[in-house]
Amino acid sequence: MPAVVIVGAQWGDEGKGKATDLLGGRVDYVVKPNGGNNAGHTVVVGGEKYELKLLPAGILSPNAIPMIGNGCVVNLEALFEEIDALEARGADTSRLRISANAHLVAPYHQVLDKVTERFLGKRAIGTTGRGIGPAYMDKVARLGIRVQDVFDESILRQKVEGSLAQKNELLVKVYNRRAIGVDETVQYFLDFAERLRPFVIDTTLELNRALDDGKVVLMEGGQATYLDVDHGTYPFVTSSNPTAGGASVGSGIGPSRITRVVGIIKAYTTRVGAGPFPTELFDEMGDYLQKKGGEFGVNTGRPRRCGWYDAVLARHASRINGFTDYFVTKLDVLTGIEKIPVCVAYDVDGVRHDEMPMTLTDFHHAKPIFEYFDGWTEDISDAKTLDELPTNARDYVLALEKMSGTRFSAIGVGPDRDQTIVLHDLIDD
Repeated sequence: MPAVVIVGAQWGDEGKGKATDLLGGRVDYVVKPNGGNNAGHTVVVGGEKYELKLLPAGILSPNAIPMIGNGCVVNLEALFEEIDALEARGADTSRLRISANAHLVAPYHQVLDKVTERFLGKRAIGTTGRGIGPAYMDKVARLGIRVQDVFDESILRQKVEGSLAQKNELLVKVYNRRAIGVDETVQYFLDFAERLRPFVIDTTLELNRALDDGKVVLMEGGQATYLDVDHGTYPFVTSSNPTAGGASVGSGIGPSRITRVVGIIKAYTTRVGAGPFPTELFDEMGDYLQKKGGEFGVNTGRPRRCGWYDAVLARHASRINGFTDYFVTKLDVLTGIEKIPVCVAYDVDGVRHDEMPMTLTDFHHAKPIFEYFDGWTEDISDAKTLDELPTNARDYVLALEKMSGTRFSAIGVGPDRDQTIVLHDLIDD
């Protein structure tokens, strides 16, 4: 039965939460395979807005079991704050499951994240300061603390001691900060143990058994393709693999069991944090997209950098992830713009590039080559089919599809779950 992956095709904030929520009523499991509380989703259900950070968007689907996979890093304090906020609004979070193998974000990870960014100065990456990068660094360095360790105080203490022996040297001697105590850190984790215990299972076993039983599993990647530590605009990336291959590793579902890979892409482009962005707008049109699109980070409130649709990025993302479908979001934000540019290639020092330049140096110097499309003024928020769109809006969508390397299967024409034109079924078609 289907294992479906949802992946952001740009730099994040494309609307993955909406896509997950839209499909949530038809799937049995919704899994977050990577990232932490640095990757926010906004989901609108019945006019109610929900801002999710660590929890998968499937937490709002009444029939799906939401899971935090082994590839995630979990801030326990943030987790329970989010759970409490949802329950206060009447949501049921009791079905949540968390992998015993997921790694934990410790208080010292957050301290290191913030002081490191300040120390980098102009070379700062633009992280959220939530300790995600340092937690993944410890995971790879085999100094990490996993969810299961919270239930064994002896193992937990040994791991905290080993990690802080190194980190305190760095904090005190390089960053001129106070040392962090082992006892206070161990107690921080132990305070969550009993509340955490009912949520923790062997998620890989359960997911594979679910597929064996004919159930549908949806994997909801955090961040996006161009924040991938291998395939993104390095070093301005996250510390995990939010591409389709990373979803397999971060959930324990083998790649041969994945049947659909859906790329989520905005009808324009945004990014948060530092790094190259060829179509970025620095004028009043950029401000217009930012305000009309509500382009402010769910986690930090930081304004997102805005620019035009980049078909070169879309084609490259399709290749990297093996997309079977694209879900285009926020088409409605472009309503009222007279001429809409689309980047179809780059000019790098006088040389045309129809595909992504090999080096980040060239990408830094890339200038967009635009094609221009006539805009529309009609309200599209109630459109249910492609034919109900104004002619210019329909032409814009069809042109993007032809340039982007993957068929368009859904188009968002408003923020609500129901404001979506579905062209192809994202699970069975």
